[in-house]
Amino acid sequence: MMRIVDPILVELDQEAAITKRVLERVPNDKLTWKPHAKSMSLGQLALHVATTPGQVAALVASSEHELPKFGEFPAAATAAELLPALEQSVAKAKEVLSSLDNQTAMSTFTLTKDGKELLVIPRIGVVRSIMLNHWYHHRGQLSVYLRLLDIPVPSIYGPSADENPFF
Repeated sequence: MMRIVDPILVELDQEAAITKRVLERVPNDKLTWKPHAKSMSLGQLALHVATTPGQVAALVASSEHELPKFGEFPAAATAAELLPALEQSVAKAKEVLSSLDNQTAMSTFTLTKDGKELLVIPRIGVVRSIMLNHWYHHRGQLSVYLRLLDIPVPSIYGPSADENPFF
């Protein structure tokens, strides 16, 4: 019998390969660059993209999480740390997701801030909305950073202006 998480594990592998292609383009000499004063730096955004799956999976492993006070996002010190961080993050996510049976995947997850409930959804909903959709959102931002820095953008779901996987 197929588990609810099985298609997500396949998607995680596919999307990790795409994310790797994007992270491979991050230049070491531009990690402190920001497109706007309110934006994350390239190093912060790239590390966030690399680590999102594992960090969210760690949340899913429990039934409740209290949001910490948000501060500065950590930044990659070097571009060389991004791919190992992605590999570790995806491995952690696969470990947690692989351990979920259908009953656990459908059990309630509660996100709170200062004791107030912000989100109450099945754990599998956290996986879809926060682990995956949130990850894709920030990967898209990262591709815009690359474009603004005049770095060739890899194919993500089809051709980019710089790369066409069909030819």
